[in-house]
Amino acid sequence: MSNTAEKLEDTIALLRESGAMLEGHFLLSSGKHSDRYFQCARLLQYPGRAAAALRPVAERLRGDLEAGKLVIDAVAGPAIGGIIVAYELGRQLGIPAFFTERDDRGVMSLRRGFEVEKGAAILIAEDVVTTGKSSAESALVLEGLGARITALACLVDRRAPEAPLSWPLYAACTVEVSNWDAPSCGLCAQGIPLVKPGSRKF
Repeated sequence: MSNTAEKLEDTIALLRESGAMLEGHFLLSSGKHSDRYFQCARLLQYPGRAAAALRPVAERLRGDLEAGKLVIDAVAGPAIGGIIVAYELGRQLGIPAFFTERDDRGVMSLRRGFEVEKGAAILIAEDVVTTGKSSAESALVLEGLGARITALACLVDRRAPEAPLSWPLYAACTVEVSNWDAPSCGLCAQGIPLVKPGSRKF
């Protein structure tokens, strides 16, 4: 087994040990339905596990930074899931980390006195990437303030093949998971109760 494959398996093992991989019938933040949900907060509540799971991501980022393939001035994580991921990657890379969050209207915003300089190179950090919607919303806010997004990092990449991204992705692990639009969801057809474990309001 390659070193990369070993690290991927290590991350999946950490997810399982933490009870962060759930099976059932879930409504995702993207609006899609799935038979598996990643509650990464269960892993991220343990600082040691968070550091271990994200270490391979930080190592790859650091390698590309040193090689001149990538520039990062700060890390931004969409709340809530991206806050700890952004902090931990910022800690390991030795750069500032902050987060974007939804305002009272549900619009992604930069608040709490956080600022970005014009031209700043930003790494967006998520816990789970399914469609990249939260990342795109954060990017829109930050680019509107003059920053530029250079990459996306996450703990779990669970995208469908038809969900491309606008930036290079650095994921701790990639997991194939079934996603459906509500009208074509076989689990709905079977009458299996739908659970919405995420934090985003629809």
